[in-house]
Amino acid sequence: MHNNETHKVPTMADGRKDASEPTGPIEHVIIVGAGLGGLRSAQQLRQIGYCGRISLVGAEMHLPYDRPPLSKQLLAGEWEPDRVYLTDAEALTSLGIEVYLGKPAVALRPGEVELTDGTVLRGGAIVLATGAAARTLPGQPEHVFCVRNLDDSLRLRAALRDAKSLLVVGAGFIGAEVASTALGRGMDVTILEAQPVPLSRVLGERVGHMCARLIRESGVDLRTGVSITRFVDARDCPVSVELADGSLVKADVAVVGIGGKLNLDWIGDIGIDVSGGLLCDSAGRVLGLENVWALGDIASWRDETYGAHQRQEHWTAATEQAGAVARSIVGAEPPSATTPYVWSDQFGYKIQVIGRPDLADSLTTLHGEGLSGGPIRSTIIGYFRTGELIGVAGFSAARRFSSYRPLLLKRAGLDQVRQFAAASDNAAPEATIYDI
Repeated sequence: MHNNETHKVPTMADGRKDASEPTGPIEHVIIVGAGLGGLRSAQQLRQIGYCGRISLVGAEMHLPYDRPPLSKQLLAGEWEPDRVYLTDAEALTSLGIEVYLGKPAVALRPGEVELTDGTVLRGGAIVLATGAAARTLPGQPEHVFCVRNLDDSLRLRAALRDAKSLLVVGAGFIGAEVASTALGRGMDVTILEAQPVPLSRVLGERVGHMCARLIRESGVDLRTGVSITRFVDARDCPVSVELADGSLVKADVAVVGIGGKLNLDWIGDIGIDVSGGLLCDSAGRVLGLENVWALGDIASWRDETYGAHQRQEHWTAATEQAGAVARSIVGAEPPSATTPYVWSDQFGYKIQVIGRPDLADSLTTLHGEGLSGGPIRSTIIGYFRTGELIGVAGFSAARRFSSYRPLLLKRAGLDQVRQFAAASDNAAPEATIYDI
């Protein structure tokens, strides 16, 4: 279900197509990136009463689709592609949204965006939501997969159909989810992780050890603290990699999941440093650029709660930021402050994280025994900074996990959080406070 039609536009003297109109500052909003964040920005603009022109530019030929199922339901074959689409052409038309699919943006200039076919869109507001591309390893062969978009997932699904073994490079959320899906298909799975423990940057080393145990106890051969020297041509198997110690790891199929590379090369030299993402205020306005907003993976928003800038590369962040950007563009009251939230479904567990564990200086167990070597299921970890609750991580403890949101929002102290935990079942005894 694709929409590749665009409006006919006149041609400029230099041969480029002119898709602009001589309108006021916000009579045309150009949204670059037709993923979740871009789509929700357009929808939110209409929902709050914006009646001007909206153009939605997408590099892919696909209509906007949901990415979390790509490493789970779609990859497993439980869903077909039609279930991941977030909208259809008719719905976009009914909202008066002009869609430019398969036409990546190639240049950003004040008040205008140029597309790969020469079309130039001019408007009073530009929203950048181009996301990230998959990072690859040096010398990575073409038959080694990444899972960043719909086509990636479908190609990998086809490759797994007759495979008996899978090698995954990277034990982050995506890598673990792909490994979990393959394990569910009865495959032998090996994960190679360069760090000593998975997810240490997100959850800290101690909880990372618990995540490593979860992966291993599920039946995956997880090898941590290893590095790949090169890919080796091998006649006896499709994929072979050499590790730094000289050993070889072989598999029928391999997937690399080592993070993303921000899709910002296309914007060229715009006079600001974009190496760490686009620096934005708390409403998504790009600092140093006029009438430009950014959201999603490429945007580093000012976090007014904790006084720092942060890139939030998660589904919920894209949705919430889209609402804030839309309201900022039309000058409406900003939405209520939210707190970062991410989840991952893997190996029969739902891992949920809320707040900023990355800023914590200590942590403790609130429920369960996972951190002390006991069952991981139903474990909840509290993260603190200077004695105040700053983050919570839960492992298949959804109902109880949600009850900590109010305490997190008011940055409750350690004693109050412990009292709250003690009042419910499965509370951890006076658990050790660990420094991070």
